[in-house]
Amino acid sequence: MLEEFKKFAMRGNALDLAVGVVIGAAFGKIVSSLVEDLIMPVIGAITPGNLDFSNYYLALSSNIANHPAYADAKKVGAAFGYGAFLTALLNFVIVAFALFLLIRGVNKLMATKEEPAAPAEPPRSEVLLGEIRDLLAKR
Repeated sequence: MLEEFKKFAMRGNALDLAVGVVIGAAFGKIVSSLVEDLIMPVIGAITPGNLDFSNYYLALSSNIANHPAYADAKKVGAAFGYGAFLTALLNFVIVAFALFLLIRGVNKLMATKEEPAAPAEPPRSEVLLGEIRDLLAKR
């Protein structure tokens, strides 16, 4: 059983999947940092009042009234955190677009613009049979 598992784990597809998961997790962290640390602060600076989208929420309980940070508000009571959702949505859009560009580039590299092969000439016997048919049709 151990030998069978080793054979399964060492197949190309399993290793490719493992590499993809690890790279995907690292890429996700990079994109999260890009959105949270670079893009959202710029968007917040552009909007009136230097808004921080990660702290946008609607208080769903009366205990939250004095908590400006969403993380603190969640500890006290129910809060509808639409700012955190907008940040996660922006993360998703950036990841999806980056993957689209990556797959598009790979597809362009993999695609070859070869001329389609010319059809092979029919065997000599078929050519002779065709000539015989044409001669018989003339009679």
